[in-house]
Amino acid sequence: MTASLVTPGMQVSTTAECQAGEGTVEFNGLIMATMVGNFSINDGVGTVAPIKQVVTPAIGDTVICVVEKLNEKNGEARILCVEGKPGDLLPEHLYGHFHVTGLVDRYMHQTADAVRRRDICRAQIKETSPVVRIDFRERDDCGVLSAICPSCGDDLVAESQGDWNVNCQSCNYRSFRALADNFGAGWASLDQGASVLNNSGKRWGSEAEAMFAKGPSGRATFIAEDFREDGRERNYFRFEGQQSGGGQRQRAKPGCKLFVGGLPREIGTEELREMFAKFGDMLDCFVPTDDSGANRGFGFVTYHEKSIAETAAKELDGTRINGRRIGVRDADSDDKKGKNKSRREPEGMKFYVGNLPFKAESDTLKELFAKHATVVDVNIITDNGGRPKGFAFITVKEKDKGDEIIQQLNGTEIMGRKIRVDISQKKTSGQNSGKPKKSSRELRAMREEAEDSKKPKRRPRHKKD
Repeated sequence: MTASLVTPGMQVSTTAECQAGEGTVEFNGLIMATMVGNFSINDGVGTVAPIKQVVTPAIGDTVICVVEKLNEKNGEARILCVEGKPGDLLPEHLYGHFHVTGLVDRYMHQTADAVRRRDICRAQIKETSPVVRIDFRERDDCGVLSAICPSCGDDLVAESQGDWNVNCQSCNYRSFRALADNFGAGWASLDQGASVLNNSGKRWGSEAEAMFAKGPSGRATFIAEDFREDGRERNYFRFEGQQSGGGQRQRAKPGCKLFVGGLPREIGTEELREMFAKFGDMLDCFVPTDDSGANRGFGFVTYHEKSIAETAAKELDGTRINGRRIGVRDADSDDKKGKNKSRREPEGMKFYVGNLPFKAESDTLKELFAKHATVVDVNIITDNGGRPKGFAFITVKEKDKGDEIIQQLNGTEIMGRKIRVDISQKKTSGQNSGKPKKSSRELRAMREEAEDSKKPKRRPRHKKD
């Protein structure tokens, strides 16, 4: 049969025509190729002759490999070639496994203390089945041939410095490698190899032991500062309301950050920035929002100078925005934390207005009460999120018109709802003085006891004879 070029996985024949030979495999009555080469049938056996020679490593062979995986006590290196045997390796021979005890004639706490990923090494094959196992320790020509600095990427140089035998001339990185004789010399012949710098059989000094005692995290290598950069200013992504530089807001100087409370729901960060920008350059402006995207009724404005912040607070504190009066104060003062002085009550008679529509505005209430008295203050009560609670307090200058205003306005309809108007009752600190306040558990027990007393008593049942 004439030879033909095949690739792995290609059907080349059937079991009715021939048997599976080298480079082929039988699968469900079909003969499949397992390598790239020329397929032919000789004496009833189908074989694939590889285009390139396939190398099968044997025990004692020397390989050139690159370290790709490191665990605490073992590692894995990809075999690049077998010295003295040109050709390609089969997939099951591509990787060699090694143990920490097979690196160098010294006690190593973990494999990363003697080799690192991307190190190019020479090793000797100790086993080929079930996996390839390699060893660096038994021969001086085996070990690390070339290594780069994990911090800056420059080539490491063999030089003994106490416990360390390699260093980087660019960033002063120092470490230990299980060096081969030809480390850094390629294939050149050396009078004295670099393996003598491994200090085989010697104990570690205090510097190395101190580093080993920190554990793996203490021996981690970090990218050196200012390496692989061109000196340009770093620009970091930031979310709205955050300062650049790692995602955290820059801490403002005392007195430069303002707290703005009582914001209407339609006021966002841009509207607040436009309102405060006229006083000077701002360092930050931010209006927090809830999950639905609505503002939470307050915001923060930060200036570069304290004097600008004081001017803005003085000018805008108490300003009305869409019918609501905002409060502006130093964010670092006790006022923001609820420790401020109690709100100064305006002089006059104070009325409670209940059953208000949530969309009712202060101007509407002021216009309603102004027909009967001089309105001094209108305060629509809201929750922490700035949403109206459905009631308000209105103060008028005339203290002798209480009954008249209640008679005229109580039951007045606003937006389809009849409002309730009454004189506001002041809370006195002396109420219930001397009487201990009952806990919620006590009040619940009292209610249950009262309910039980109202239930009809069950009549006793007479026993049947």
